[in-house]
Amino acid sequence: MRKNKIYIIDVTNRDGVQTSRLGLAKLQKTIINLYLNEMGIYQSEFGFPVTRHETNYLNANLELARMGVLKPIILEGWIRAIPEDVEKATTLTEVEHLNLSISTSKQMIQGKFRGKFSKEDVIRVMTEAVDLAKEKGIKTIGVNAEDASRTDMDYLIQFARKAKEHGAQRIRYCDTLGFDNPFTIYERVKELAKKVKIPVEIHCHNDLGMVVANSLAGAKAAIDAGVDAYINTTINGMGERAGNADLVSVILALKYSSGFRDSYLLDERVKLNLAWKIAKYASYAFNVPIPINQPGVGANAFAHESGIHVDGALKDRRNYELYDYEELGRGDPEIIETGRRITVGEYSGIKGFRNVYEKLEIKFHDEEEAVKILELVRYANVHTQKPLVEDELRFIAKYPEIARKIFTMTP
Repeated sequence: MRKNKIYIIDVTNRDGVQTSRLGLAKLQKTIINLYLNEMGIYQSEFGFPVTRHETNYLNANLELARMGVLKPIILEGWIRAIPEDVEKATTLTEVEHLNLSISTSKQMIQGKFRGKFSKEDVIRVMTEAVDLAKEKGIKTIGVNAEDASRTDMDYLIQFARKAKEHGAQRIRYCDTLGFDNPFTIYERVKELAKKVKIPVEIHCHNDLGMVVANSLAGAKAAIDAGVDAYINTTINGMGERAGNADLVSVILALKYSSGFRDSYLLDERVKLNLAWKIAKYASYAFNVPIPINQPGVGANAFAHESGIHVDGALKDRRNYELYDYEELGRGDPEIIETGRRITVGEYSGIKGFRNVYEKLEIKFHDEEEAVKILELVRYANVHTQKPLVEDELRFIAKYPEIARKIFTMTP
């Protein structure tokens, strides 16, 4: 008999980029998708298919998926649960997986919709949107109950049942304001999953500082009720207000906490060896430092100073470390150039450009190809407004036409 599993759906490229005063360039979002795929993450909520400045980026990444570059990760878009968004998303993009979102709490129906939708209207437009998504050939449909944690339980169950009846494969339980605690979310998700028998996606925020604990409690509830669980994460916990569940922290907790490591199955494709790399890249791209005490990837995550701790750690690392730094891709010395350094940017010339790519051991067939890639690198620098990292330079050289599409925006 198949045992239910916990899967990771990373939403950095959708919820993470909604962080106030911050954001990511489309190239940076693409690199994050590539890293998530390499980490074995089940799905990336990779953007907004109804937002026109996302169109070329989304279609370019879907092309990478068809080429087998972004495989097996699933690329899924976020839209409102209304037919108009389904129509627009499937017209502008070639997206095959969608999450449809609508508010369900009394607070939001009254305070946000202001008479535009009643409780009955919310279910009606949601089911119309699901019906249209099926008609348009969308392969997997998730339905999001925004503010589920403040939604009347009987109504939430009714909402989820209707979503399932019309063809949704998952219901997303959104703790939109971080209102739940591990005990309330466990009871609510377990009741929802038991009564509707639908896989539950757990989407939590950190307003009260319990986001990782809430995410795991919600996932445990879904598994205990006999359905698969999906936890939403962002890299370094980026997200609106106090942020979302940190990707690395969630994986570490599932793999090493006493209540999970022996009793609950994490998607076996997930691996931690890219944790250090992806956390550093997101920190650079968002321009937000990693906190010194961040689990797994913080500067002090494996640092010991107290005499008793140092003595214990040197005798046996398990005295004071639950897991090994090597597992997260840490431990290799990092070389920082302190002398002459040639970089490429929006005003670079061909000689400096060739020097940088030679260091990456990338050769061009002829001058024409080199000039073509240089021009794209210039565009990329304008696009990110940051010096390009090595993997960005490699990506542009390997997939120049995809890169061109990513950089192209038509107002």
